[in-house]
Amino acid sequence: MTEVTFTNRRADSSANEDLTKLARHGADAFGYKAHLRIDRQLAQLLRLRVAQINNCAYCLNLHYEAARDAGVPRPVVDTLTAWWETGFHSDADRAALAYTEAITRVADATVADDFGARHDALAEHFSQEEVLEIIGIVINMNVWTRLKLAEGAVPGLTEQAPS
Repeated sequence: MTEVTFTNRRADSSANEDLTKLARHGADAFGYKAHLRIDRQLAQLLRLRVAQINNCAYCLNLHYEAARDAGVPRPVVDTLTAWWETGFHSDADRAALAYTEAITRVADATVADDFGARHDALAEHFSQEEVLEIIGIVINMNVWTRLKLAEGAVPGLTEQAPS
C-alpha cells in the first residue's frame, strides 16, 4: 500500500500559535468534517474547486479523497475543472460553483465586474444562512490553500507494510 506524505519545504505554520488557531477555527467551523446546512457533496466540490484554482497539492490530495468519501460520483470529481461544460450539476450547484470561483479569483477584473450577479444567482437558490455558510467554506479553503502553499507542502509517496 502506498500513502502520500507531505514535507514542508518553506515554513512551518505550527510555529505560530495565532496562525494555527486561525486555521483550526476555520476548519472546525467550515472544514470537511464540520456539520453544515448545505449538502455535504456540494460543500466538498466547493472545497475541491478552490484547491484546483489555487494549485495546492496538499489540498488537492486531501479533497479528492474527501469528495470520494462523501460519495461524489467519480465523473463529477473528474470533470470539476470544467464543471460548466457538464450536465452533472443542478442550477443551485452551478450558482455555488460560480460564486466559489468569484471569491477565489476576485482579483481578476472580469470576475470582479460580475461578482454581484454571481452573488444574486447564489441567493436565488440558498437561504441567507446557507449563503453565509458557502462564503465560510470558500474563505476557509482559500486560507488553507494559501497556508499550505506558503509552507511549501510537497507530496511524496511512502510504501506502507501490509497489515
